[in-house]
Amino acid sequence: MSQRPLILVTNDDGITAPGLRKLISIMNTLGEVVVVAPDSPQSAMGHAITINSTLYLEAVTIDDGPQKEYSCSGTPADCVKLAVNEILDRRPDLCVSGINHGSNSSINVIYSGTMSAALEAGIESIPAVGFSLLDYSWSANFDACEAFVKKIATNVLKNGLQDGVVLNVNIPKLDKDHIKGIKVCRQARANWKEEFDKRTNPMGRDYYWLTGKFINMDHGEDTDEWALENGYVSVVPVQFDLTAHHSIQQLNTWDLK
Repeated sequence: MSQRPLILVTNDDGITAPGLRKLISIMNTLGEVVVVAPDSPQSAMGHAITINSTLYLEAVTIDDGPQKEYSCSGTPADCVKLAVNEILDRRPDLCVSGINHGSNSSINVIYSGTMSAALEAGIESIPAVGFSLLDYSWSANFDACEAFVKKIATNVLKNGLQDGVVLNVNIPKLDKDHIKGIKVCRQARANWKEEFDKRTNPMGRDYYWLTGKFINMDHGEDTDEWALENGYVSVVPVQFDLTAHHSIQQLNTWDLK
């Protein structure tokens, strides 16, 4: 009798986050699930890892399972590293991260703790997907995500991914009957125009709140932003090789000797 697929589940919103609990319930229908997730929210941590302090793991029971669960004091990337090196007795067939409370489309992928966990799994040659819902509310309704998450995860288990490639999946905030389908896209060229709200505390010390506006400069109809605005789930293949290969030839014309 063949083993069920081993699926590592993690996130950046913390081990009690409703999005994670929904993702766990979906993955329990597909394989043997092990959860390693942060003990507190770690949003926008990027690919940070813990090197100057100790890390802790605690076996926990949040609901009825049947998955094994561990709460980690570190970042999302730490969670994957510890899972691979200290917890799992075999390499996972799939790592899924999320379901994130909020968008990780376009430039957000750079800052995302959700995607950093998926990318860390990709570095370990584990097929990985990061899932996000465009709803930042803690009480977000994830029911519309279920069919799409299951379809994408099933396809990754069946077909695999190219080495070094991880999927960034974003789901619009719509009822399932209003989501038109899935589109494979490129990452839109967009960024945040940051502003800082400067205030002074009662002790006279200045402090700042980061705010800003999201600016989409990309009007292509093949981008994740276009897909999401038009009612589609976006799937963007991303990679951790940041080499700008198209620039190598130009740099080789410089006088660098």
